[in-house]
Amino acid sequence: MKISIITVCFNAEKTIEDTIRSVQAQDYPEIEHIIIDGASTDGTMTVIERYRDRIATIVSEPDGGIYDAMNKGIALASGEIVGILNADDFFLHPHVLSTVAGAFSDEEVGAVFADLVYVKPEDLDNIVRRYRSDRFHPGKFAFGWMPAHPTFYLRRDYYERYGLYKTDYKIAADFELLIRMLYRHKVHYVYIPEVLIKMRVGGVSTRSFKSTLVLNREIVRACRENGISTNFFKVYSKYLIKLFELIQR
Repeated sequence: MKISIITVCFNAEKTIEDTIRSVQAQDYPEIEHIIIDGASTDGTMTVIERYRDRIATIVSEPDGGIYDAMNKGIALASGEIVGILNADDFFLHPHVLSTVAGAFSDEEVGAVFADLVYVKPEDLDNIVRRYRSDRFHPGKFAFGWMPAHPTFYLRRDYYERYGLYKTDYKIAADFELLIRMLYRHKVHYVYIPEVLIKMRVGGVSTRSFKSTLVLNREIVRACRENGISTNFFKVYSKYLIKLFELIQR
């Protein structure tokens, strides 16, 4: 069972090497690593070229944003299972994809997800928060809560059946896609009770108050487009969970 890992990046010279090395350190034998670069203007491609012989596909060209880049990667994927590992993220240990493959050994399983930890960019051993996905059930979408997207793996044929990331979303297309798969189309999922990913803090959805507003508007939109009744009060309540995770880290 081949697993396709898609890494999208733009001007990620400082972080992309950690991502690539964590993929190449995996002990699972059937990995296809696809890198979609948005025509970086720094040294990102110089770093990537050092590992070209072990990367299945490299594309570097302008794109329509992160979700357009993800869609390009999915379209190129040949693995039965597809996961997204962005350039700020890396696998916690060499057994991550073996663990994921084990969860998919049951043919009824269409998706898996797990936990991740946020770390400080200047100290990758300094854990800021643990994102716990064990509390998830589809009813949580109405409260703006989803499993940790960087830990989400999906059988490729579900993308073919139900569609890719919606590029008219600026920040929350990942949220919308998970609703579409897990709530609307009821893809059977399994939770892996461990941390699989380290993610540097400072993503686009948390960079500013304006980003937070856009994110939550899109979350409400995604819910309503997929038949979930919600409101802004429900969605903003998720920040209480985040506060608890900070305390419990």
